[in-house]
Amino acid sequence: MHPHGPDPLAGPLRGTSAWWHGRPADEPSATDSASPPEPPPAAPTRTRKRGPRKIRTELVERVRAEIAAGSYDTPDKFQAALERMLESMWD
Repeated sequence: MHPHGPDPLAGPLRGTSAWWHGRPADEPSATDSASPPEPPPAAPTRTRKRGPRKIRTELVERVRAEIAAGSYDTPDKFQAALERMLESMWD
């Protein structure tokens, strides 16, 4: 038996409450007026000012060669990455 019915928003957490739509409690809710509620403002979108990134083929080839030779991953690089990760977790 569902005391609040099959609707997951039934009961005290109805989607028509003022707080649900980000309005102060004294403002009329959507059920009080004949017009439908206004949707919340859209998040601002970011536009790229630069063109597409160019692939740095020399860097790609150098890294591929180091990986193939087994010299790309070094204990120093792992230690530096670990320190940066720990610093970012505590900041």
